[in-house]
Amino acid sequence: MENSFKISVVIPIFNEQENIIELIDRLETVLDQYQKYEIILVDDGSTDQSSQLVLQKAQINKRVKLICLSRNFGHQQAISAGLLNASGDAVITIDGDLQDPPEVIPSFIDKWKSGYEVVYAVRTKRKENIFKKSAYFLFYRCLKILSQLDIPLDSGDFGLMDKRVVQIFNSLPEKNKFIRGIRTWIGFKQAGVTYERHARNAGKPKISLRSMVSFAMDGITSMSTIPIRLSTWVGGFFVLGSLGSILFVLHRKLYTDKVSTEGWTSSMIMMLFCFGIQFLIIGIHGQYLARIFNEVKNRPQFIIRNMTNFSSEKNTKKENKAQNNSFVDVA
Repeated sequence: MENSFKISVVIPIFNEQENIIELIDRLETVLDQYQKYEIILVDDGSTDQSSQLVLQKAQINKRVKLICLSRNFGHQQAISAGLLNASGDAVITIDGDLQDPPEVIPSFIDKWKSGYEVVYAVRTKRKENIFKKSAYFLFYRCLKILSQLDIPLDSGDFGLMDKRVVQIFNSLPEKNKFIRGIRTWIGFKQAGVTYERHARNAGKPKISLRSMVSFAMDGITSMSTIPIRLSTWVGGFFVLGSLGSILFVLHRKLYTDKVSTEGWTSSMIMMLFCFGIQFLIIGIHGQYLARIFNEVKNRPQFIIRNMTNFSSEKNTKKENKAQNNSFVDVA
């Protein structure tokens, strides 16, 4: 049969009570044309009524499923929890604020049915403030320059992955997963679908400036070693510069009769600048060291408090422990 495959949709949510009902309704409308599907919402430690609203929908439609994490672990970890428990032949990831329209999903599925294992959404427009637009614009272009991978510009986590790609993703042992980068790293046949990213449907944005900077650092350090290598070249440049300065001072001392304190200001400026570069280089090394520290602790990347409408939570628990990526607290 043409539609004998199963579609999984994974949605991380954090305090999205204003959007939950409309989000699920629109997803059901889109997915009803396919015979088998599941909608997996991962509650990343919400403090509002998000989980309760999902449970109301889950009682009506058993294909609506809920995973509750024990606290807020972060957007990428919430998506990872959903991917680990998705059972579809194709898995779609989408945010819960309705900025990514569910009506684009059939375009993903058409591309997948034509032979592509990864289909990613490319934003042609963003209905956000100028600061966020500029920040994301710069981030994607810096990431493209620094990364050894050809990560598509302006493509977020909204997209589709074939079951085989998801299995490989779940098998990766790293804890700080940058999903859109790993998706490119895994490879296979990939294609983009353009769309216009909408403004937030309701509620306030959950990502702060600090979160944006942290996310950018995770992306760059996960996908590139150029910054830490570049710091070596910068250090070498300043070593050569200091040697040149030493030779200049010695020449002036030995072969001229100029004995004065002129140049004090420029010397102080150069010293302060060099100290700034040194601290910057130490900071870059610290970013990579912190990520190594997080990896070697080998803690799970998330903890699942409970699950709803999954056929066998005990089997999922065994599978998750075997993956060594999570821990499931199932009573």
